[in-house]
Amino acid sequence: MNTKLITIGLALFLGFNMSAQKKEVKNAEDAIEDNKFSEAFKELEKAESLGILNENEKWIVRYYNTKGKAFLGPNGGDNQDLESLKKSAKAFNDALKVDGEDADAKEGIQMVRKTLISSAINDQENENFSGSKKKLYASYQLNNEDTIHLYYAAGSAVNAREYEDAVMYYEKLLELGYDGSRTSYTALNVKTKERESFNDKSYRDLMVRSDDYTDAKDEKSPSVRAEIAKNTSRIYIQLEKPEKAMKAIQLAKEMDPDDITMLQAEADLYYQLGNLKKYQELMNVIKDKAPDDAIVYYNLGVSAEQLEDAEAAKGFYKKAIELDPEYVNSYLNLASLILAAEQPLVDEMNELGMSSADNKRYDKLNEQKIDLYKEALPYLQSAYEADDENRSVIQTLINIHYQLGNNDKAKELKTKLDGLAE
Repeated sequence: MNTKLITIGLALFLGFNMSAQKKEVKNAEDAIEDNKFSEAFKELEKAESLGILNENEKWIVRYYNTKGKAFLGPNGGDNQDLESLKKSAKAFNDALKVDGEDADAKEGIQMVRKTLISSAINDQENENFSGSKKKLYASYQLNNEDTIHLYYAAGSAVNAREYEDAVMYYEKLLELGYDGSRTSYTALNVKTKERESFNDKSYRDLMVRSDDYTDAKDEKSPSVRAEIAKNTSRIYIQLEKPEKAMKAIQLAKEMDPDDITMLQAEADLYYQLGNLKKYQELMNVIKDKAPDDAIVYYNLGVSAEQLEDAEAAKGFYKKAIELDPEYVNSYLNLASLILAAEQPLVDEMNELGMSSADNKRYDKLNEQKIDLYKEALPYLQSAYEADDENRSVIQTLINIHYQLGNNDKAKELKTKLDGLAE
């Protein structure tokens, strides 16, 4: 008799316990409705401690969905921190593990992703690229079929100068075969005369049939795979990993063999590796492909200087100036190259004695030095005209004018220099 009473009593206790678990979940749902999220978390903790996860699937799913909503917070997650959004997504995913077709859980995941993207855009506008990267990557992790968010995360990582993450994302995109090309469906608005885009082709076609739109076009954007390979190579160069950089460059060249910027990246890599002959060889190929590009000739001048071919360097700098008279660096490098010949003359002059022969030699060397100043002067003057606040240019001009006896001009430039803000 006593045994039966105990058994019945235990059954009543278990029944009460089960009801309590459900009650806590309902209380949490009500608290969320009233925007009382702290209270909701307390109720959810009680439900879990009472064993809600041992209940039937319906209540387990309901518990996880409520937890997801609690972490999402008010206003659909607006202004919620990243960690809370991740916890919200995890809760909704836990619900989907129990019931893969649960509509509330699917909707919850979409809300989290929407909030992550909106917040990432806001971070980008505020130049918080690191925050944007984390949110875009979190969105990608919630749906790894939507690789465009991984692509945007890589871009934000580059802007944040977080190159290790950037290159990891780009490598993943290449591994996945991400193309990035998309088809946009457009039509011309008859009333406004402006071309508009539609997300859906069928709807666009329907609007065209209504006579409100005309001239339907399907426009496919180009692939970005070559761009990704280029970015990957440049980052590896930045990270001083030349072998990986070269591998990415070769991949990019295979994708777009006519891309001059990729040839330039390859040349730059050889330059960094100290292989200046290979660098110059590639730069000559680039020159043939872009005969009107001043920067190409400027870079050829730099490499020729490194190879100690002063005459070739001068020719390249002069060609760069001819193609772009406003490119200050060409003037500066050319003038610097000319003036570099001054030091050997000065060294020899300092070693001369006081004999008649030495005095004649001194005068000869001094004439050569003056000729160098005269040769460099017009290029420095052109650089000054292109950038009249360049302190280095002004100071060099002052020194040359004093050497040439143009004291009034030197004083005028000195006044100019003194008036410039530091």
